[in-house]
Amino acid sequence: MARTDTRFRQSHNAMLDMLSTLPLGAGLPSEVQLAAQLGVSRTVIRAVVQKLGADGILQGSGREKRLTRLPKPKDRLSLREDYIGRDELEARFLDWVLRFDVPAGTALNITQLARQFTVPPHALQEFLASLGQSGLIERRARGGWRLLGFTADYAVELSEFRQVLELNAIRAFTALPKEHAAWTALSKIRAEHLELLDRIDRDFHDFSRLDGRFHSLINSVVSNRFVAEFQKVISLIFHYHYQWDKTMERYRNEAAIREHLTIIAALQDRDTLSAEARARGHLATSKETLLSSMRGHHLA
Repeated sequence: MARTDTRFRQSHNAMLDMLSTLPLGAGLPSEVQLAAQLGVSRTVIRAVVQKLGADGILQGSGREKRLTRLPKPKDRLSLREDYIGRDELEARFLDWVLRFDVPAGTALNITQLARQFTVPPHALQEFLASLGQSGLIERRARGGWRLLGFTADYAVELSEFRQVLELNAIRAFTALPKEHAAWTALSKIRAEHLELLDRIDRDFHDFSRLDGRFHSLINSVVSNRFVAEFQKVISLIFHYHYQWDKTMERYRNEAAIREHLTIIAALQDRDTLSAEARARGHLATSKETLLSSMRGHHLA
């Protein structure tokens, strides 16, 4: 069950319990007070109050809301289990954007998209607000959201930002103490690269997921919430570009595996300068592959 929807439904029912103790005509506490009392965000409180108003339990405008009828048992919401979670929503939304089914500049219809992605509208709103800094969407001046889309300029800027994050992570990686769990994970992922190399003729399609795990491991040693959010977008976009262009895919993937192995070797030697140099070369190749893939979609 989506965590956001669970909070909304639990908060809705908790608000009903609170309102049941008040006399008709009583004023509603402020959003800040309600958020503190129920332990949720003001965004959730706003959504709950809006629904209670639509159900005729509350009336009023702005901050002046009053109880106009007492809640009934049928007003309570069941804890549904058919909504998808935040991670699944993120994956589906980026899949929708990166398949280029919708042109840049399109206004996002929240009601329609909520049905399409199987989430409540308020959960989609919260997700879009969190994605606002990614550069894929923007808030419209008159409210709502607009899809900016995935363009050649975006790809270049994303690649440059990816390099900044990853080189920083490599410096952090080589400075890890020898007992850190990341070293064991690095040895394991090296073995996976070698194993895939042995069967590359048959299973070269498996590389995109291995690539995602490799770069996620490198970046995991940096504890930064902003890096983590952007890394999700970066990882998914660079995962998808392997699917856009099938030309010479087997040979590109083999070359990328060998580039990964040189980075791994430099990391295991704790050779920061060599690891950075090899990572720069690999990321430059990845950037060119991304742009080449976009040209195949007439996007660059």
